[in-house]
Amino acid sequence: MSKPHFKKIALIGIGLIGSSLARVIQREKLADHIAIATRSADTLKRAEELSLGDSYTTNSAEAVIDADLVIVSVPVGSSGIVARQIASSLKAGAIVTDVGSTKGSVIAQMQPELPEHVHFIPGHPIAGTEYSGPDAGFAELFVKRWCILTPLPDTDPAALQTLSDFWEACGAKLDIMEAQHHDLVLAIVSHLPHIIAYNIVGTASDLEKVTESEVIKYSASGFRDFTRLAASDPTMWRDVCLHNKDAILEMLGRFSEDLSSLQRAIRWGDGDALFDLFSRTRNIRRGIIDAGQEVDAPDFGRQAASASKSG
Repeated sequence: MSKPHFKKIALIGIGLIGSSLARVIQREKLADHIAIATRSADTLKRAEELSLGDSYTTNSAEAVIDADLVIVSVPVGSSGIVARQIASSLKAGAIVTDVGSTKGSVIAQMQPELPEHVHFIPGHPIAGTEYSGPDAGFAELFVKRWCILTPLPDTDPAALQTLSDFWEACGAKLDIMEAQHHDLVLAIVSHLPHIIAYNIVGTASDLEKVTESEVIKYSASGFRDFTRLAASDPTMWRDVCLHNKDAILEMLGRFSEDLSSLQRAIRWGDGDALFDLFSRTRNIRRGIIDAGQEVDAPDFGRQAASASKSG
């Protein structure tokens, strides 16, 4: 792999993903200049205090002037607005990409706004934590994590290769996928688990017979892990639900059917059915560990990750 180098990279949004990108771009020397734009003056000030870039502005259009690569890291519901803001300031031949976890909606929002003289290549690094903001980022976030690109039919092969090289230089593994298929896959592996986690934690908080102090005090590892997912950025996950609605509803329907089957097995004492389900799901866990997407540790590797982040 040849490590790409850009004269200027513009990061629109400087939360967990944007700030992690800023750090790895600096570490790997992937750009001469990093321009950072975000709507919040306070967030922008914090990014400057952390020395995440070379120039800072609340004006996205200003940030993308002369940028070779523009990475939009905002909640997916804001993608179209950002595209509209930056469109007239993009230079010919610039690569414009995003990091949103829904692709069909992002394409529908951004493509009509962007000029034909840029290379729009939607993307999604499947990496994250429950934390957000510029302080949450760390350069190792993308290491050995998948980044899915969903290029449009007329995407320039050279631009696609350049963007692929960029993500690989950040430590990610690359895959290419059709946007609609991406949204279906992510609905089951990411969106549905988060929705279920939000729902379970919400149910616990609504129980009148169990106090909040008891929920916190006696939290076993299962519930504790659900709270980790349920602590994710509310704005981002609101937008995910609204912008991947069809795929999420399909997966929720399948989940509801399977939950009804599980309910029947418990009601009728069908131990064989329960054992079969729990054995199959255990094998999925083993497959994830074998694929290097998780470690076989009681804390799910989070202590090691925290040590790496603080080190």
